Amino acid sequence: MGAVTDDEVIRKRLLIDGDGAGDDRRINLLVKSFIKWCNSGSQEEGYSQYQRMLSTLSQCEFSMGKTLLVYDMNLREMENYEKIYKDIENSIAAAHEKISECKKQILQAKRIRKNRQEYDALAKVIQHHPDRHETLKQLEALGKELQHLSHIKENVEDKLELRRKQFHVLLSTIHELQQTLENDEKLSEAEESQETQMETEAKQ
Repeated sequence: MGAVTDDEVIRKRLLIDGDGAGDDRRINLLVKSFIKWCNSGSQEEGYSQYQRMLSTLSQCEFSMGKTLLVYDMNLREMENYEKIYKDIENSIAAAHEKISECKKQILQAKRIRKNRQEYDALAKVIQHHPDRHETLKQLEALGKELQHLSHIKENVEDKLELRRKQFHVLLSTIHELQQTLENDEKLSEAEESQETQMETEAKQ
């Protein structure tokens, strides 16, 4: 998963803040409407202020509802991030096991190479044997085995390179996930700080 973009951060902030007017402004408007309603001189003016108060209350309730929805969405996203993180951990463990297996295959290839060298040395000795026909047959067999061993070595090296690339991709994914979690945490802290400031201003 990629890092959170600036557009996503702005979109989340607008979703939380509604149409751009904060809850503190709505509360101030509600208080002012209530004071005007208490001091209204006529029934018509009192009814008008009463309707304004209802409208402001509806806006506050709607904003609170959106905030709760966003909060629930963030909780679900955090659960999803935790699941992804666990999956990545499992993938890393599997990659380590595959790398260990590749190392074993490399050791086996080295032993095979050593045996091939011994076979080459033996072939040189056999060349001095009087039975030329048998010697040629043995050399042919050794050549086929050498070709087979070379093919095995190439496959092992290709597998090892693939595992290294996969491990690099896993590490990059973990880094991006950690960056995304840190951005989300910073955004949550900023929102909590803004809400605290709004509550303090409302009390004043």
